[in-house]
Amino acid sequence: MEYLTALFDAQPSWVQASLGLVLLALVSLTVNYVLKHVILRVAAPFLDRKSKTIDKAAAWLATAAPLLIISRGIVFVRHLPEEFTTVVTNVAQALIVVSVAMAIVKALTYANELYERLPRSKNRPIKGFIQVVKIVVLCGAAIILISVLIDQSPLLLLSGLGAITAVLLLVFKDTILSLVASVQLTTQDMLRVGDWITMPSMNADGDVIDISLHTVKVQNFDKTITTIPTHRLVSDSYQNWRGMSDSGGRRIKRAINIDQNSIRFLQEEEVVGLKRFRVLKDYLARKKAEIAEWNETQLAGEDLINARRITNIGTLRAYISAYLKDHPQINDEGFTLLVRQLPPGPAGLPVEVYCFTNTTNWGEYEAIQSDLFDHLLAILPEFGLRVFQEPSGLDMRQLGQAG
Repeated sequence: MEYLTALFDAQPSWVQASLGLVLLALVSLTVNYVLKHVILRVAAPFLDRKSKTIDKAAAWLATAAPLLIISRGIVFVRHLPEEFTTVVTNVAQALIVVSVAMAIVKALTYANELYERLPRSKNRPIKGFIQVVKIVVLCGAAIILISVLIDQSPLLLLSGLGAITAVLLLVFKDTILSLVASVQLTTQDMLRVGDWITMPSMNADGDVIDISLHTVKVQNFDKTITTIPTHRLVSDSYQNWRGMSDSGGRRIKRAINIDQNSIRFLQEEEVVGLKRFRVLKDYLARKKAEIAEWNETQLAGEDLINARRITNIGTLRAYISAYLKDHPQINDEGFTLLVRQLPPGPAGLPVEVYCFTNTTNWGEYEAIQSDLFDHLLAILPEFGLRVFQEPSGLDMRQLGQAG
């Protein structure tokens, strides 16, 4: 060993400096290889196999070790200029800051991945808060990085931040707004991943697939993606269909416009004919008894024009109501079910159906609604009623031919 030391001391200064740098580089590379290709591989079976993020965090943290050797070992290399030693030390320390900061960022990402595996993550996402912590970590790392490179205390940089606070507030305005919005959305349970929302101002109509600090992604039903700034979901209005999905029923609210010229009283033989409808038997019997009792007590020999009589439009409303209550796919337990007339107008008399299906599936809902109105439109002639429809070119041509 003494012989090697003497031989080394006998070399020119530039040779000693070069050999020292080569030795320092070899030690750093060896440590880097051992950490990443030996220790991490041995530890791999014990790490989470469902995510690669934890591997990346460990790799970034392992990078700090060879950099630490360089920053501490460069001072032991002989015959190097002091300026060169200072630059290498500062750069190595700066890279250590970057490595540790990136390791923390990856660890935070992994923490969010672990949380998203829990059932409650859909109701209380923390991705926005994780992103805020990442910003704080990176900003702190940037301050330390600059202070290391210029070889000054971080407190010196922090003392100058007061003068540029207004600029920072302007630069991070969207981030601050998004942070406040994320807190409101999460704490008040206003939005969850998987919710169906409608926001016409942003052309969004679909399912929420991601909630982050700055943006909320909505996959529309045509498979396009709409990106909405998070703060817009607090400042603007949108419709969340979660309540409908959770209730188990979806509303049908649609009207049939009846031609008012077809509305009339029913003749006795027509009333008897309508008793063929099973759902109308009780209604017709009850209505006839009620009207007969009223007419007997109130008319007292007056003209029959003053008598109460059964109408085809009233019977239709009773039929639709009974039909809905008897329908296996209409939910009337705890949900509103009614059939009502809306104010008549130039397009006829609207008879509105208001009820709820027993499913919230979009395809099944549309099929139930279509089948329901297929039946109601087809059954109208049995009551002597017609659907209102504005004249078309064919109607005009047939009218001209008849004339």
